Amino acid sequence: MRRRSLLLAVPAGLLTLAGCGDDKSDKAKPKDSSSPTNSTPPKGKIVDGPVPEITKGTKFGEKPTVAKGSGKPSSDLAVKTIIAGKGVEVAKGDYLQAHYLGQIWDTAKVFDNSYDRKAPTIFPIGVGQVIPGWDQGLVGKKVDSRVELAIPPVLGYGKEGNKQAGIKGTDTLVFVVDIVNTYGRKSSAKGDDVAQDNKDLPKVGTNTDGKAPKVDVPKTAAPKKVVASYVIEGDGDVVKESDTLLCQYKGVLWADGKEFDSSYKSGQLAQFQLAQVIPGWRQGLTGKKVGSRVLVVVPPKDGYADKPPQGSPIKKDSTLVFSVDILAKM
Repeated sequence: MRRRSLLLAVPAGLLTLAGCGDDKSDKAKPKDSSSPTNSTPPKGKIVDGPVPEITKGTKFGEKPTVAKGSGKPSSDLAVKTIIAGKGVEVAKGDYLQAHYLGQIWDTAKVFDNSYDRKAPTIFPIGVGQVIPGWDQGLVGKKVDSRVELAIPPVLGYGKEGNKQAGIKGTDTLVFVVDIVNTYGRKSSAKGDDVAQDNKDLPKVGTNTDGKAPKVDVPKTAAPKKVVASYVIEGDGDVVKESDTLLCQYKGVLWADGKEFDSSYKSGQLAQFQLAQVIPGWRQGLTGKKVGSRVLVVVPPKDGYADKPPQGSPIKKDSTLVFSVDILAKM
């Protein structure tokens, strides 16, 4: 079971790192970790084709039109690199950011695509959070690559298929995937350092080597309102409250500076819907730019007040201090 962060707790429970996204994207990002398909994922032989021809939208990032499959598809996982990128290689356990289109081999019926939503999706790869064909076919590929997959049923949705998406248990699935980026445990903010001149606020380190930044809390009274300021200012899109974010973070207590939670320490990035996290994060991160490192100070009323997460080092009425690297959004 994947570790779940304390800081992202909401009153109803803890956020999971899987399953974020709308109903359409969930068709192509099948099943959570409790699924029989993902609990004991089968292994398949990977072969170079056959895959159907892409007839339109042949450039990276363009919505493709893919022909119907010709003849009987391979019983193995067919993987073909259509455009070879020169970026970072995708590693097992990374969060992969990608555009994709999925259709059925026999009919060319498109059952889902991210291009129409105007935003790539983000998902963990190689760790059983998506169908085995994606886990096995995309690890090792490079950023800026376009990859086409023909996935047999056993490496897709299995014998059950996916009724919501119109996929039968005998259907071979065809995906075109544009690998936009990949994020791992050493990913950091990218941008310009911003002066931290306020002596009454914590100071956050500006290292971008993948190690947790140092957070120094002053010996002054904690602020009564949420404080959010750039430590490193990126140049990405502005975050909206409706976004799903991918972040690195470190949290310490204002009272003694002790760390209570950290993605750096756990080795797992945090993926969450901003609308579902503590109010201090919603207020602090909304309006900030992707690629930035942000200092967020959360007073008790905008954090956990007198109901801290069970088993957490956070005490009642604690002021929380966070360093948050906004890596990506969707």
